[in-house]
Amino acid sequence: MARQLWLLRHGEAVPHDDDDDARPLTERGREQAQAAGLALAALEIPVHLCLTSPKVRARQTAELACAPLGLQAIEHAALRACFDARDALELLDAAQGDQRVLVVGHEPDFSQVVHDFTGARADIKKGGLAGVRLDGSRGELIVLLRPRELSTIVGRRQPVTRG
Repeated sequence: MARQLWLLRHGEAVPHDDDDDARPLTERGREQAQAAGLALAALEIPVHLCLTSPKVRARQTAELACAPLGLQAIEHAALRACFDARDALELLDAAQGDQRVLVVGHEPDFSQVVHDFTGARADIKKGGLAGVRLDGSRGELIVLLRPRELSTIVGRRQPVTRG
């Protein structure tokens, strides 16, 4: 089995204010995070390690998504901002063997990482999930799921909105 990197963008958060790092998830964001974790569990995608940005909205997303997976999220400073393909490879190299690693963080970093590994142009929505299979430094996009699709997998209805 090849290494896999799963990228979960934090769920919807309260509007921007003076302290961007402290913005918590909205109720909708909490539902998005829960749906992501439940969908990974329902699809029987074993995740071995979860690393998260230290920003509150990402940390909350990771905690909620990890609960059904039986994981504890670990804060990783590189996910705070400017996370890139080199950082992702370092994380995967530190993981044991062919483990699946879930990272929780931010845009535009995650879409750029997907592009750098696969050449795909991805727009990872808030609460959305992308999976990349890696062979060396080249990758293949396995899946790109929007929050609405994750909710459908777990049998929840989510209001349709733009963004």
